[in-house]
Amino acid sequence: MTPLIAIAAEAAEQKSAEVTDWAGRLGWVAGLLLFVAFVYWLMRQGWKWRGSLQSDLPELPTAPDTTGEAKLTLSGRYHGSTTAGHWLDRIVAHGLGTRSRVELTLTDAGIEVVRPGANDFFVPAAALREARLDKGIAGKVLAEGGLLIVTWEHGGKQLDSGFRSDRAAEHTAWVEAINSMNAVTTTTEGIAR
Repeated sequence: MTPLIAIAAEAAEQKSAEVTDWAGRLGWVAGLLLFVAFVYWLMRQGWKWRGSLQSDLPELPTAPDTTGEAKLTLSGRYHGSTTAGHWLDRIVAHGLGTRSRVELTLTDAGIEVVRPGANDFFVPAAALREARLDKGIAGKVLAEGGLLIVTWEHGGKQLDSGFRSDRAAEHTAWVEAINSMNAVTTTTEGIAR
């Protein structure tokens, strides 16, 4: 036998590969997709439930027609709001739990928070309590001092809102400006801390 005939004979004796069981494979894929959809539905229900628990929070204030001259501006990301002092207790009512891009403007009247694709809001100067640098807020942990946290009061509750500037060096100026505004506000109102 010549080598070519031997190879052809050997090839003819080999069996073909098993045919894929498409029905079984499609069943597993459909089951996995249903499981993922169910988990997503549960997460969405939890988000809605948390929002209903926080329904006592009044509507967010909007910026007045005239806010005055801008002291500082910041472009970056809004990472969410939590109950003050509880960095994992996320506030989702009125869109405060929605992460987004943000443009902050600090004026004598307060902080204007403009969020494309999400609800804008305004933090009046009288509602500001403090600002600090921190490393985390619900769902976002960064290097130490990588997050600007602004504490403010709304509807009788103190909230922490987390922002991260595109240029992190700006955070210190914001902390100093907000805390100096707060010192002037508390002195004017006669509130001792």
